[in-house]
Amino acid sequence: MLACAHIGRGEGMLHEERIKLMTKMASYEENEGRHNIAIGNYFRSDYISLQVMKSIISGTLSFAIALGVYGFYHFETVMKEMYQVDLLETGRKLLLTYVIFTGTYTFISYLVYSYRYSRAKKSLKKYYSHLKELSELYEEDFKR
Repeated sequence: MLACAHIGRGEGMLHEERIKLMTKMASYEENEGRHNIAIGNYFRSDYISLQVMKSIISGTLSFAIALGVYGFYHFETVMKEMYQVDLLETGRKLLLTYVIFTGTYTFISYLVYSYRYSRAKKSLKKYYSHLKELSELYEEDFKR
C-alpha cells in the first residue's frame, strides 16, 4: 500500500486493470487455453481432416473388436453354420454394416470437431483481444 502511495489515481487503476487482465489470461492459458492454442495452430480443414482420419481408424478398430467379440461369444453357432452360410452374402452384409457404422461415426466426428474448432477459434479471438488490451494498457503506462 505504501509503495503505491506515490502513484496517481489514474495510474493505480491502470495497474489494477492490468493485473486483473493478466490474471484472467493466465487462468485461461493454464486451463482451456492450452488446448485451444493447439487447435488454433491448424487451418480448419487440416484440423478437421486429421481428427476425422483418427476417427475412421478408431471406428475401424472398434468395428473389428465388436465383430471379434460377437464371433467369440457366438462361437458355437458360427462354427455350426459356417458351411451352410453364403459367404459372399455374409461378406456383403458385413461390408455394408461396416460402411454404415464408419460413415455415421465419421459424420458425427466431423460435426463434433467442426464445433470444437469454431469454439476454440472464438475463444482465441477473445484471448487475442485481451492481449491487445493488455498491450494498450502497457503503452498508456509507458507514456506516463
